[in-house]
Amino acid sequence: MFAARIDRLPLPVRSAPGFLVNRVLMPYLLEAVELETEGLEPAAIDRAAVAFGMPMGPLRLADTVGLDICASVADILAQELGVQVPSRLRTLVNAGHLGVKTGRGFYDYNEGRLQKLKRKTDAQVPEEVTDRLILRMLNEAVACLREGIIQDADLVDAGMVFGTGFAPFRGGPMHYAHSRGESEIVETLTRLAERHGERFTPDAGWRELPVNP
Repeated sequence: MFAARIDRLPLPVRSAPGFLVNRVLMPYLLEAVELETEGLEPAAIDRAAVAFGMPMGPLRLADTVGLDICASVADILAQELGVQVPSRLRTLVNAGHLGVKTGRGFYDYNEGRLQKLKRKTDAQVPEEVTDRLILRMLNEAVACLREGIIQDADLVDAGMVFGTGFAPFRGGPMHYAHSRGESEIVETLTRLAERHGERFTPDAGWRELPVNP
């Protein structure tokens, strides 16, 4: 098999906007932008994600990928799937602040290296911040399963762990969802939707999953 010859793991997915990895990862990145727009420090947002087990915070990741690339992918998903794109992202791109490659994005950089933060952000990050980041990923992963983008939960977990570094010790998004309890996640998403809008509305696919209350 060609994938084996080039030392890669193949992931069978149906052709669709964002496929699996970009589609599941983008809501996580966009929610981080929403949180920053609300006034949270980028370092605090990223610290919450790293504490959960992600290898890099979402805003550092967006800066590394390039905010123009993130905006381009987000625009495609917005057209095809109705994903809401924060205006803050477009504002940064239009200003030429594209992340590491231009020296400024959500953070400042010098020759590709993160500049020392102007103020420390060691304060406790509200638990809701972590849920807003991670549960949007889980909700999108469930949507991909429901739509047949990918065939089973194990493949979702493999794709996200190997493709994005999703907190490996948590076993991947679907394993984490099952261990935490699908019912509890749906309840939390419902509360978040009431507070922050329909982007948190639980996907219909949650009803089709084997439930761990």
